[in-house]
Amino acid sequence: MKLLFFVLNKPEKLDDVLTNFADHDIHGATIVDSKGMVRLLNKRHDEDEIPFLGSVRAYLNPSREKSNLIITALEDEKVEAAVTAIEEIVGSLNKKDTGVVFTVPIDFAKGLYKDGK
Repeated sequence: MKLLFFVLNKPEKLDDVLTNFADHDIHGATIVDSKGMVRLLNKRHDEDEIPFLGSVRAYLNPSREKSNLIITALEDEKVEAAVTAIEEIVGSLNKKDTGVVFTVPIDFAKGLYKDGK
């Protein structure tokens, strides 16, 4: 089993991503409003205070302040379907400002239910 984390950089696409998860038989996710480190520091500090901000400021979309973190536990064989469901909505994750997805193994879980059982 895997725990999938997806940082969605376009919160306006959240409902579409979750609906597409359901269409791919992926159910049960937790959504957390989030903000990336660089966006937070950019808002609080000048370039002189934190030197790397100047170089990344050009890549930020200043109109977007928040992201969503979607977390879901999946059977190993559903990871590819989840990534497909995500990219069908946001486009290739290889493009900038779409999001980041990764998984970590689940060594123990209790309370996960399949199909309402």
